[in-house]
Order: sequence, then C-alpha cells, then structure tokens
Amino acid sequence: MDLPKMLGNSEATKERLNQIELPHMVPLTEFVRKLRSRMGSDSTIPYFDPWDGGINAEVLFLLEAPGPKARDSGFISRNNPDETAKNFYELNVEAGIDRKRTAVWNVVPWYIGSGSRIRAANSSDIEEGIQSLGELIRLLPKLRAIVLVGRKAQRAKSTIANVAPRLTVFSCPHPSPLFVNRRTANRGLILAELCRVQSFLDEHDVHERPAY
Repeated sequence: MDLPKMLGNSEATKERLNQIELPHMVPLTEFVRKLRSRMGSDSTIPYFDPWDGGINAEVLFLLEAPGPKARDSGFISRNNPDETAKNFYELNVEAGIDRKRTAVWNVVPWYIGSGSRIRAANSSDIEEGIQSLGELIRLLPKLRAIVLVGRKAQRAKSTIANVAPRLTVFSCPHPSPLFVNRRTANRGLILAELCRVQSFLDEHDVHERPAY
C-alpha cells in the first residue's frame, strides 16, 4: 500500500532498498553510486525511489536538496516521513499524476546540512550540483518534461535549455509547510501547475494513440 510517510518504518525502507537493482532502476542506481564516488565518503546522496518510474520516467521533478529524512531513509521519495514529502505526495495524487511516469531528484543531489538541520543551498552548491544534470537526463530516454520545484531548482533552467532543449519545462513553488501553510491559496498554486503537467501528459497520450 502506497502511503505518505511510510518510509518512517524501517521495514518499508528495507523493502525499498531491495528494489534498487530492478531493471528500471539499475542505470539510476549506478548513477548515484558514481556521484558518491566522485564526491567522496563524506557526501550523502540518497537513491532514486524504485516506486517511481526509474528510467521510464516521462517527467522529472527537480527539487532543491535532500532533507534530513531523505538522508535517513536513503531515498529521494514522496514517502519520506516529513511534511514536505507528504504535501508533494498528496498534491500529485490530487493532480492525477501517476508516479510511475515520474522521477524525483534534486538540483543539489547531496545532503548539505549538519546533523538534523539542513541549510539552504547557495550558488556554489547549485553550480556544482547541476554539473551532473545532463548525465542524468541522458539516462531517461522517455523524458518529456522537467518540473523545477522551488526557486533554487529554477536556477537550473538555463542548464536544461543547453543540455536538453527538446524538453518542456514547468516551474512551481516548493511544497514545504512554510510555503503551503502560509496562506490557503499557496497550495492551489502548486496544484494548478501539477494539473498543467498532467494535461501535458494527457495531450501526448492522445497524439500517440494509434488510429484505427
């Protein structure tokens, strides 16, 4: 059963870890391991979530950086036990986006906090983080769109235009409680953009449906 915050359970996390070598995940798992090797033993880079689409993803969500719960679970996942992940999970469900058509990643792939506190990504973090973005995009042959989630992630827009100009780029606010709970309309801003993403996928489904 797919539920928000379920990766707060160690058994659920262990089960997810057993799935990172499934065929749709192998290239992305190797990508993470290569990044870890480049960054050194001090870096913490969580895996992609095998419950998402892996290399079959048509939409890549790019957020800012892994939080403490992603560091603890070992996954960039909408099932992580924090409020941002819960908001992201619920908004995607409400917009009707099938998670199997998506992958979730961060413009800065490694944890940039200290202990249980994450700091905001700075220009140096983002500049270093986006260097691997082209490599990641090449591992996603079915990719149609990238959704830049939050202001920090939106700074990757010019890089995407250079390495993958064919992709459609969407932008939406970050689903953190700080933003979502600030005023009632904020949640609607994110949902509206995710509904645009789902409409984009629907349009492609119609165009690719064979005529009889």
